[in-house]
Amino acid sequence: MLEVLFIGLSLGSILLLVALGLAITYGAMGVINMAHGEMVMIGAYVTVLTGIWLGLNIFAAIPIAFAVTALIGLAIERLIVRRLYGRLLDTLLATWGIAILIQQAVRLEFGLSFFGIHIAGLGPGLQNVSVPLSLQGTFMLGSAEINRYRAFIIVVTAVLTALSWLIMYRTPFGTQVRAIIRNPKMAAACGIDVARVNALTFALGSGLAGVAGVMMSGFKTVFPDMGTPMVVDGFMVVVMGGVGSLLGSVFSAGILGEINGLVAAGTNDILARAVVFGVVIMIIILKPKGLFSLRGR
Repeated sequence: MLEVLFIGLSLGSILLLVALGLAITYGAMGVINMAHGEMVMIGAYVTVLTGIWLGLNIFAAIPIAFAVTALIGLAIERLIVRRLYGRLLDTLLATWGIAILIQQAVRLEFGLSFFGIHIAGLGPGLQNVSVPLSLQGTFMLGSAEINRYRAFIIVVTAVLTALSWLIMYRTPFGTQVRAIIRNPKMAAACGIDVARVNALTFALGSGLAGVAGVMMSGFKTVFPDMGTPMVVDGFMVVVMGGVGSLLGSVFSAGILGEINGLVAAGTNDILARAVVFGVVIMIIILKPKGLFSLRGR
């Protein structure tokens, strides 16, 4: 039983990494970023390319993936999203288009495949990441046999969640983000550079999604479309937990991960996903603002 709960906790950890960025950006900026899943995919491909081209393992890929996806997120915010604030549908469509462009860029190796140039690690094929020996196998926790890599995912998620909490609640930047979440016009009137804070917030959220991609690459095949379902899963966590609430995201990711793990262990993955959707719908009906909402959606 402990093994099943541990699997659910590791699944919830992945959901939380994806949802943390969405909780911050959606709460602060009111942007539905449909390209967020592609940041997860880019993080996974950075892990693949780091191993092929640099000969480095998954430990080194974590900061590299965070930096790469944060810079891409910053570019997306400055070039496109910044021009569409207050236009929710337009932002949704624009970021969806960005997601498709990123997918095709990876699939076509940035267009070089048309010239017969192949970049190892990219393309339409499937890629795999080798997990370091130190993360392979299992260890005993009491009478339970625990997978080392899943434990590593939980530890990384816990560290990043703690850092996100410190940034949001113990730094001037976090105070500015929370002020914007509450009332962006009043925050601007108080002298907060809303455009700058939004850009950095978007970059932070994208970076966290990139780390989620690194974690996923260790147990899941990497391919161009892998990030698409993660947007739905991430928004389920955000909506259930409450807009802009890190605590709500932590609890909802843990709950949904455990439900998925327990139901899948007793039945199958398809039914488990259906049950998860059912739970989210029930929570939305009973608490439309989410479990720990700071403001209405």
